[in-house]
Amino acid sequence: MSSDSGVSALSLYVPPFRVNLKDWCEWTGNSWEKISAVVGNSFRVPGRHENVYTMAANAVLRLIQKNEIEPSRVGFLGLGTESSTDNAAGAVIVRGMVDRGLEALGLPRLSRSLEVPEFKHACLGGVYALKSALRYAQCDGADRLAIVVSADVAEYERGSTGEQTQGAGAVALLVERAPKLFAVDLAHAGSASDYRGPDFRKPFARHFTEGYAKNTRRLADFPVFSGKYSTMSYLDETVHAVEEMLGRLGVSAGTYYDNVAGLFFHRPYHLMPVQAMSFLYVRGLARGDHRHAELRALCDEAKVSFDDVLRETASLPDLYANVHDGGAPADPYVATSAVASSLRKHPTFRELLASKMSLGSDTVKDLGNLYSAALPAWIAAGFEQAVETGVALAGLPLVAVGYGSGDAAEALPITARPGWETAARRIGFKQALSQAVDLTRAQYEALHDGVDVEGLSYTPAGEFKIARVGKSYDVSFQDLGVEYYEYVG
Repeated sequence: MSSDSGVSALSLYVPPFRVNLKDWCEWTGNSWEKISAVVGNSFRVPGRHENVYTMAANAVLRLIQKNEIEPSRVGFLGLGTESSTDNAAGAVIVRGMVDRGLEALGLPRLSRSLEVPEFKHACLGGVYALKSALRYAQCDGADRLAIVVSADVAEYERGSTGEQTQGAGAVALLVERAPKLFAVDLAHAGSASDYRGPDFRKPFARHFTEGYAKNTRRLADFPVFSGKYSTMSYLDETVHAVEEMLGRLGVSAGTYYDNVAGLFFHRPYHLMPVQAMSFLYVRGLARGDHRHAELRALCDEAKVSFDDVLRETASLPDLYANVHDGGAPADPYVATSAVASSLRKHPTFRELLASKMSLGSDTVKDLGNLYSAALPAWIAAGFEQAVETGVALAGLPLVAVGYGSGDAAEALPITARPGWETAARRIGFKQALSQAVDLTRAQYEALHDGVDVEGLSYTPAGEFKIARVGKSYDVSFQDLGVEYYEYVG
């Protein structure tokens, strides 16, 4: 993989305002035992002074500063997000902020000959941006650098089933032809997609529909979602992406899971990657004849038919068919899911999680859902923990599995480069999570609902803020709704 382009550095930004989920459980009457096991420990809420673009710009500026990147060498700046507030401009907004921030710090602006694309596909936009940046580095980028930033605001209506899975933040990645942190093997990556309709959507029409976000005064970005259907879609699509990757690598699932050193998945909440891995493991047993005895024992334990699991593994279900025709979503993997549930209780599977999915796992339980930034955030946390604890990763196979509702998935084989430790020490993940401001119930609800917040004092420093919003709508000049930004040193 020495010829592969890849990632040389990572940087993170999250808003300072934090909701402790244990406190949230007390406010809402939810079970802390369940929430902590399924979701995590806390989530971040953006302040009134910031949005997805300021968070992205903060992450990019930190990346440039921490890694002493020469701005003139950057030829590509890609933004992956599903939280855009402008349907005409995207990454160029981030570019504009970063330029002003660089000038304020006495540094040159980014190159004028800079590509500034935005990528949108739910939580997968950042992975698509990364793949485009990798291709840029391999093909027409020559010796120039690429930066990818994944940034999102995951917000749900208070009282909804998704409220505890909120979050906000951005992760920036430096991409180049000779990577210093990890290489990405695009030649053997697995892709999968299939239209699933209304599993998780943000249609414009919802803003004009009576009853939408009726308790929230500000313009809200709450999604329209169907939890169980979304979970089915996630499992089905990630399975096909991973199995496509395994086919291109020419390796069996069992052999790969035995040898891979680290597994990173899109992580909307703590338990979802665990569910995905158990599901993949069961399908790997079904596809490998030499491990059928293990699968039969698990089937007996789960009280399902061994033949049903084999049939489901070989099937190509159309999850959208019933929904399209006005019916309820039907689970095509009932037997497989039952066996996967039993598997998660086994010591051997828990050992697999501990050895291959633990790097950074506890750290990101304090982030919440970052949508497109969730996967790169976990990777960043994993590499930082690895260097702190002396884990030897160089040359070992790792995998990053991204997912976006709608839906689509990507499975990317990655390999830590020799000397990766130097780049990992610059990530600053824990530092980015420090200086948190814990919100009271009244502060959280006011900030969430767009009303006046009492007793919350925060002065931005070393970051970008929304300075004002345009109000002109004249014939000669219009900037109605356009945000103007400032860098606060």
